[in-house]
Amino acid sequence: MTQTLEARESSGVDRPGRGSTLLVLYLSLGGLAFAVLQSLVAPALGTIGHDLGADTSDASWVITAYLLSASVLTPILGRLGDMVGKRKVLIGVLAALAVGTLVAALAPNLAVLIVARALQGAAGAILPLSIGIVRDELPRDRVSVIVGLLSAIFGIGAGIGIVAAGPIVEHLSWHWLFWLPLALVIIALLGAVFGMKESPVRTPGKLDVLGSGILSVGLVALLLAISKGQSWGWGEAKTIVLLAVGVVALVVFVLVELRVKEPLVDMRLMRVRGVWATDLVSLVLGFAMFGTFLLVPTLLQLPAVTGYGFGKSVSQSGLFLLPTVITMVIFGPLAGLLNRKYGPKLPMFLGTLFVVGAFAVPAFAHGSLWQIVLSGVLSGAGIGLAFAAMSNAIIESVPATQTGEATSVNTIARTIGSSIGTAVVAAIITSHTTAQGLPTDDAFTYGFGACGVVALLAVVAALALPRAHRRHEQAVEAGVGDLPPEPEEIHMPHLNNR
Repeated sequence: MTQTLEARESSGVDRPGRGSTLLVLYLSLGGLAFAVLQSLVAPALGTIGHDLGADTSDASWVITAYLLSASVLTPILGRLGDMVGKRKVLIGVLAALAVGTLVAALAPNLAVLIVARALQGAAGAILPLSIGIVRDELPRDRVSVIVGLLSAIFGIGAGIGIVAAGPIVEHLSWHWLFWLPLALVIIALLGAVFGMKESPVRTPGKLDVLGSGILSVGLVALLLAISKGQSWGWGEAKTIVLLAVGVVALVVFVLVELRVKEPLVDMRLMRVRGVWATDLVSLVLGFAMFGTFLLVPTLLQLPAVTGYGFGKSVSQSGLFLLPTVITMVIFGPLAGLLNRKYGPKLPMFLGTLFVVGAFAVPAFAHGSLWQIVLSGVLSGAGIGLAFAAMSNAIIESVPATQTGEATSVNTIARTIGSSIGTAVVAAIITSHTTAQGLPTDDAFTYGFGACGVVALLAVVAALALPRAHRRHEQAVEAGVGDLPPEPEEIHMPHLNNR
């Protein structure tokens, strides 16, 4: 760590004005485009497969390739950003996203589309890079609110993708699933090239190639098994082998990182309660968020003659997720305001409680549309609060020079949670079907209930988050806290009840 608080101040963290507004706009557009592309394809997978002559199993690689690429490249690119400059890496990431999106829009076959999606997945590093840039460049009193906004945008974008997919495919074609986000990516890329300055906050060193390779093997094996386990069969040899390889590789990765001089991920960070508790919340909420994105549209689109379905079209069912998106937009920045006054523990705790409530309502009763809407409102409020609080908890628990790697791990936890949630909920639905192959009413009761029970773990993890002064003390004890406490933590002890 060669840069300290003085480096942050010399980098211009106190520059207000129009430039900082444009900076936030460009970062927001890049994050929004990535998040939209993550979920936009899922509702249209059947249409894409039919148009390209591929079955559902093969077409699902369009999603799998994206998740694998994001999981593998996010920590590597986050670390590179800390080393060589966040703006430089962000420009490269946005360029890869633009190329991948253009190729996807023009893809003549499934193989090309899968390659394009893998290119898009590299943009998973946008969030950690953006948070690092905000921490380095903006006035300290604005950081928590802006980080809250950027973090919430990832949930908002995922919701928008689910909502917009149906109308786009019905009125245009699946190719427009990529043409429309491409405009956002290009604006963000031009903004990064011409509207951002490089921050001097760096962590000089070498990329941990060995650690990167081992982590890549572990994440690919684990996520591949989780993503394809339902279609391959959980008892199949290749599924079991991949799960075993993934777990062993990740254990080896931890052992290697504890011994190398310049690790890809400083494992001492995992000893900080503010870090590991936040990563656990991220894992659980990733599970819950994508669980609801699968359960709600499926329930809404089932024929009304089943007695529990609502007979809505793809476009209509997407509209019922609008309350979720709207509440995310409102509660994301609100979490930043709460964080500034009380710290991240309160909004994270409230957010996880809302998420539990969001699943408890339909687990007990989902026969009326108002119950689905209420669930969506609670879910959006909870995810907006918790996602924003997670990023703030991370940046307040680690020094500025390790923001990229710490937030990258948090992003990976969310991705893994999303994959596990999708796989578990899909398994619940397919294991409770009628003679006609339709999900039974119990499938949704059990699905919502499972997500609610898992979400309770996030509540416990949020309660484990330490108070502000304890976060700093624990970071110092773990050997990663080279920054002094924030001024308000020194001079305003009445705000430290976090």
